[in-house]
Amino acid sequence: MVQEQTTDVIRINARRTDIFDIFNFRYYIGPNPYLDTGALVFDFALTEYQDPLPIEDYVSIISDFYPHLVEQKYQLYADLFACVVAEVSKLDMGLHFHLWSIKPYSSYVRISIQALHERTAKAVVYLVWDWFESITQDEYFPFEERLIKLQNQFRESVYGGPTVYALWQTAYQQGIPTFYLWEEGLMQYGYGKKQVRGIATSFDMDSHLDSEFTTRKDDCKEFLERLGFPVPNGDIVTSETAALAVAKEIGYPVAIKPVVGHKGIGVTANVHSSRELQSAYNLALLAIPKDESIRIIVEESISGTDFRLLCVNGKFVAATERRPPSVVGNGYSTIRELIRRENRKPERRDTPTSPMSKIVIDQAMELYLDEQRLDLDSIIERDRHIYLSKVANISSGGISINATHKIHPDNIILAQEIAQHFRLTCLGIDVITKNISHSWQFSNFAILEINAAPGILMHLNPAIGASVDVPAYILSTFFQSSQDAKIPIITFNKISFAELQAIIDHILFKHPHKTIGAVCREGLCINRSEKVLSQDYNRNIQTLFRHPQLDLLIAEYSEDTLEAEGMVYQGSNIVILDNPTETEMILLRDAIDGWIVIIQQENNISIQHKGLIEDYTLAEDEDFFSVYLPQIDSIL
Repeated sequence: MVQEQTTDVIRINARRTDIFDIFNFRYYIGPNPYLDTGALVFDFALTEYQDPLPIEDYVSIISDFYPHLVEQKYQLYADLFACVVAEVSKLDMGLHFHLWSIKPYSSYVRISIQALHERTAKAVVYLVWDWFESITQDEYFPFEERLIKLQNQFRESVYGGPTVYALWQTAYQQGIPTFYLWEEGLMQYGYGKKQVRGIATSFDMDSHLDSEFTTRKDDCKEFLERLGFPVPNGDIVTSETAALAVAKEIGYPVAIKPVVGHKGIGVTANVHSSRELQSAYNLALLAIPKDESIRIIVEESISGTDFRLLCVNGKFVAATERRPPSVVGNGYSTIRELIRRENRKPERRDTPTSPMSKIVIDQAMELYLDEQRLDLDSIIERDRHIYLSKVANISSGGISINATHKIHPDNIILAQEIAQHFRLTCLGIDVITKNISHSWQFSNFAILEINAAPGILMHLNPAIGASVDVPAYILSTFFQSSQDAKIPIITFNKISFAELQAIIDHILFKHPHKTIGAVCREGLCINRSEKVLSQDYNRNIQTLFRHPQLDLLIAEYSEDTLEAEGMVYQGSNIVILDNPTETEMILLRDAIDGWIVIIQQENNISIQHKGLIEDYTLAEDEDFFSVYLPQIDSIL
């Protein structure tokens, strides 16, 4: 078995009791010399303080958590370390990270791991390092506890929201370029004039007026009623006395909810008495933001099951049944203990990919249990099913069940007719009915509310039933293929600012209405207008991609830039290399299949296009500029 060499290794981060050392961290947001994707790169070495255990001993313990790692062979400790980091990077959430590589040097090994969030990725490496050291010392290691902390860390990152991550992952899998705009707090999908920006399921082409209108539940309800859609009878009140009067007029049971709100906060259904109404009114009151006036809806409570109907671009795509959180008694555990046990289930890890959130204990739950003459310390007999809430709120522990295949065609038409009244990419319509398979026209069917920017995880990963690939539906409304999200890109390994401007002048002479962004180490410009060049090279390119009229990007990526920052994009239509270094040759990896590669080595020219290679030598009066300029013309 080949072992790493330890000669001349200098301890950098290792303690004197450590067997391994990790150092020289670098994070790349895109393709780099080591991986064709965003990556965390670091160096791995053995210290000389004592010998490590045999590789098999580490595998034996680690395989308790990752059994499939036993099936692989590891020549180096770095092989095993990289493999384990890649597995832990998935955070037991099913995250899509799976790429890694190692590059041995004389006294260390460079490890590259696919990564999205730098802070979490680095924390994963330290976790695995601590784990290896604990195995060496035969010490207990709290792996699951540390993993949960990392899950929470990722969950709190800009990529960790279920909807954001689902869209990002789908875009990655489909080859749609995506990056985060830190100043704006938005994701950008696509480049230049092909771009779409947004956060979760809200996008820049959505009507902000329509989005704001959906938050005004009273006005929105009146609008739906005027259009002839079925809504519950009720009224808006500003006091508890008025709420009691409205409830008496329309008859119990009633539902109480704040006019301004989201995620079911402050909503109470099936209020059967004035005593229950007082508690429900107070919950609604607490849910109203301090800067909002008191306006609470009191409306008839329709009996039935809660459903979310999702429309994308005015078309129905999914229906999900939502049930309140519940527990089943075992004859000896309290409700509190049953909730704690339920929350420990893997499917309730409350991660960007878990089908259920943790059950939240709050005042509304305690009041509802009290109505059932129960409390959190009540012991429930075996097999008795106890609902913990009147509201089927997924974010508070409710259960999602795919009902897309069961919905009646009339209900699909109803959802689409509602969605077509709003200029919103995504619209969630909450309805209640005893049977979604029956037409709304002949059943107790009511629209509870509509939601701009609805979450999609309940459809993508329901607790029960098949997945509906909502992210694919959403992205397909903007891009039929990955090429629809891209603009032409020309990449050089070296070019002067004067040459960039000469290329731009040449293009604008023939195409005066095009917007061209160009950057090299000497400068940045849009058409003939020079802009401020940031020291962060990739930031310059992202700024150009952010330009909503950009038709073409021309960029330089030299060896220094590739080593220090990597690239920010994938896929060049033309790659032009002037006496490239070994590192700069990786730009060929980025060339789009079937497009153009031009390489100059001294006076020798090689042009590759659609599988054909043309080699020749430059004439005495011929320069490289005259070689690649006609090729640039060919893609325009």
